[in-house]
Amino acid sequence: MASSKPIPGTHIFDGDAARKGYALNALCFSFNDAKNRQAFLDDEEAYCAKFPLTPEQKAAVAERNVLKMMAAGGNIYYLAKLAGIFGLNVQDVGAQQTGMTVDAFKQMLLDQAVGVKETAHG
Repeated sequence: MASSKPIPGTHIFDGDAARKGYALNALCFSFNDAKNRQAFLDDEEAYCAKFPLTPEQKAAVAERNVLKMMAAGGNIYYLAKLAGIFGLNVQDVGAQQTGMTVDAFKQMLLDQAVGVKETAHG
């Protein structure tokens, strides 16, 4: 079996991460129900208290830091629900993941799209 090298700045979601992030992911999964999203918005601290979040997970949620949530075992597919509640879109999350500003991240995407288009039309 080939060994895999970690990619700097990424978080591998494996069995260990799933166990570590179970409570955080359960919190995020609960947001599939609109009344739970509203309950979170009404009283974030009380809603989060329903889940046995670690101090690291509580801080990441309070900071609205998706990258820290991923480091704390969060699965991006579940975290997307929470990011939406925070008003974060895909570009916001991508900027966090790359350490770029949102504007710089959007420009990078545009630059890559132009490069792909130019390559295709050679």
